[in-house]
Amino acid sequence: MTVTSPDGASGATTTGVATARARAAFARIRTLDRPEIFISLRAEADTLREAQAIDVRVAAGERMPLAGLIAAVKDNIDVAGLATTAGAESYRYQPSADATAVARLRAAGAIVIGKTNLDQFATGLVGSRSPFGAVRNAWAKDRISGGSSSGSAVAVALGIVDVALGTDTAGSGRVPAALNGVIGVKLTRGRIPTTGVVPACRTLDCVTVFARDAALASLTAELLAGPDGVDNLAREERPPTALSVRPRIAIPLASQLEGLADGWLEAFRASVDQLASTGVEIVEVDIDPLLDAAKLLYEGAFVAERFAAVGAHIDAHRDLIGTDLDPSVAAIVLGGADRTAVELFHVQQKLEQLAADSRAVLDGYDALLTPTTTWHPTLDQIAADPIGGNSRMGTFTNFANLLDMCATALPAGTVAGLPFGVMLTASAFHDLAVQQLVERMRAPRLEILVVGAHLTDQPLNPQLVSAGGSLVESVATSADYALYALDTVPPKPGLLRVHTGGTSIAGELWSLPAAGFGIFVAALPAPMTIGRVTLTDGRSVSGFLCEPVATEGAHNISEYGGWLAWRALLTTSSPDAATRAIASAPALPVKSSAS
Repeated sequence: MTVTSPDGASGATTTGVATARARAAFARIRTLDRPEIFISLRAEADTLREAQAIDVRVAAGERMPLAGLIAAVKDNIDVAGLATTAGAESYRYQPSADATAVARLRAAGAIVIGKTNLDQFATGLVGSRSPFGAVRNAWAKDRISGGSSSGSAVAVALGIVDVALGTDTAGSGRVPAALNGVIGVKLTRGRIPTTGVVPACRTLDCVTVFARDAALASLTAELLAGPDGVDNLAREERPPTALSVRPRIAIPLASQLEGLADGWLEAFRASVDQLASTGVEIVEVDIDPLLDAAKLLYEGAFVAERFAAVGAHIDAHRDLIGTDLDPSVAAIVLGGADRTAVELFHVQQKLEQLAADSRAVLDGYDALLTPTTTWHPTLDQIAADPIGGNSRMGTFTNFANLLDMCATALPAGTVAGLPFGVMLTASAFHDLAVQQLVERMRAPRLEILVVGAHLTDQPLNPQLVSAGGSLVESVATSADYALYALDTVPPKPGLLRVHTGGTSIAGELWSLPAAGFGIFVAALPAPMTIGRVTLTDGRSVSGFLCEPVATEGAHNISEYGGWLAWRALLTTSSPDAATRAIASAPALPVKSSAS
């Protein structure tokens, strides 16, 4: 690891957030003694001066969404002032400018402290194919970290940095996230320009983001997105596709989950149940077309693009194979030179058919939920079988970029003391939907009973949906409630608990993230209130009630059993019948106990 001298760092006196965080990052690096994480570090003095400047700008009122956060960058992405090696000393060069993603990261206020280790030339999913040393797992030093963005994931997992940039061609921004217990976001291919990135497979490469917090990871990724006028593969923004009101999620068939590490199938089933508990419908589907597409990345002619990227360098330095050039990486890349144009056309045609089949399989689903990878081997296991061991890592990740899909890897607990992770994968430009699903799985959620205008397909239901709500189930209150038709716009009812004359009222139970619940309740207009409501099965839940004064003179519509039945009567009946129904609905005196 190359570390530039931190001369003058002790003279810094600024006590702003950015300065404090930068100091803490360097202190943590020294405390951890994990030299394999970084290939190069910035001078500590220079970093602190940049942090001080950020603190001054923030104090002056400048808004920078990532102000003061500490970042690391995978060493196949250019950072001005630091060499780019792509994991090979013989490839070293000095970039004249930041990569687009790095420039945008810095513009948002993040402070880059160094370049992280990787599987050489971003070829591998294990994190041990580097002459700068195998990057050991953040949780267990005898285990692989996952690659190729190994150093970036571990730097985040160990709390050295808040966010880190990686790249992803076959899963390099997702596998190490899973194995180190952090978030890994891979937006739709081309949304983040790859200007200033050493290519692995240029048409498939993506810049990715690691963070410990899902919201921070998503925010950072979105700040980096958008064409830069240089990368001709960068894609114009499209209106984001949000999650469906009634989300449907596909999961693989049981047979397609065979071969997972011990305990991982049970952990995955627990994640499925957790997602289902938020009101999402889970359906098993046959994902064979996706799995077949995954095999094309290394078994087909697409490997020729890896030779096009760095093959000339490896070919010219064959004498360094086994020292500066990793033998497994060299074998894979040099193997691409033997592929013919005919083979490439054949594999492209096969991929086109598999892409069509995959779209058909996932049609009608918001996303696919899978384990991120299949096992977590030791460093010794990978050393004994470097090619075969690596190939197992990409079962559920290799197809995403080939099939033009976005994906996010997220932690899902531990198995035998090591992180287990799952992944949500969706069609191109469904990044928002994936983000919303991640929020469902990560954020605490609260349930609320609705009985009127917030019911499904009613006028105010979009308020629930926009707050991140999802329908859990249809329910009914215990027989202790009365429902009144209030004189409001739009029309809505008021629910009261009553001492006598009550009945069971139909409603829906919705689940909202805690933050969305708070925003939703804060915006609630009078006379509506939130209180405890008892359901027919004895559960006590939060639900819509109203102030008793609002029901004075209002029609008691309890006998209809719910708001939808009442509204249906008014819609389908003749005007005279509707008038008679309204006239016959008594405005009973209220004897309530607000609950």
